[in-house]
Amino acid sequence: MVERVSRFGIVNAYLVREDDGLTLIDTMLPRSAGKILDAARELGVPIVRIALTHAHQDHVGSLDALREELQHAEVLVTARDARFLRGEQDLLPGERGKLRGSYPTVKTRTTREISPGERIGSLEVVAARGHTPGHVAFLDTRDRTLYCGDAYSTLGGVATTAKPNPKFPLPGLATWDRATALESARALRALDPGRLAPGHGKVVESPADAMDAAIARAAG
Repeated sequence: MVERVSRFGIVNAYLVREDDGLTLIDTMLPRSAGKILDAARELGVPIVRIALTHAHQDHVGSLDALREELQHAEVLVTARDARFLRGEQDLLPGERGKLRGSYPTVKTRTTREISPGERIGSLEVVAARGHTPGHVAFLDTRDRTLYCGDAYSTLGGVATTAKPNPKFPLPGLATWDRATALESARALRALDPGRLAPGHGKVVESPADAMDAAIARAAG
């Protein structure tokens, strides 16, 4: 069962059960800490780590507030997007295009930088660059739930963020490199996930056909 925590029905965080506690995926907008902590208390399981898909404001907005309450929790993010959290806003050599979306500087420092191919408990870190330069997704190896961050959105229908969805354009408008985002959308589809758990919108069961259609629209 996917434990989704939502703010305004628009932006999501997720609590993933592991043997040693909960992994929190993303922290939503500022002033979301209370809702996340309440959800963990209802489950009766402590949050032991915070894993970030990427460094946009609506995914890291409550990181500092949560860190104050969860001082022993690990904080995990890719080395690339960790630079944004430290306030380093420049593109690196070889990165084309223009940064889009809000990249806040936070006080919290990463306790461990993660890379695609690593495991975080039951979660496999999967490369999903494009929306941001260091964006990743997390695949639960137990039930193949894909926590895809902003590689896909399901608000207003399943869509990749390689192209703005007219029904909910914000994630697409905040995408750094659309061609790379489309490549990542295809790679995530190839994982054949059992369910799609996005940063925006509801969890979708058996999403293969919807992901195929989203890729076709973005490529068209």
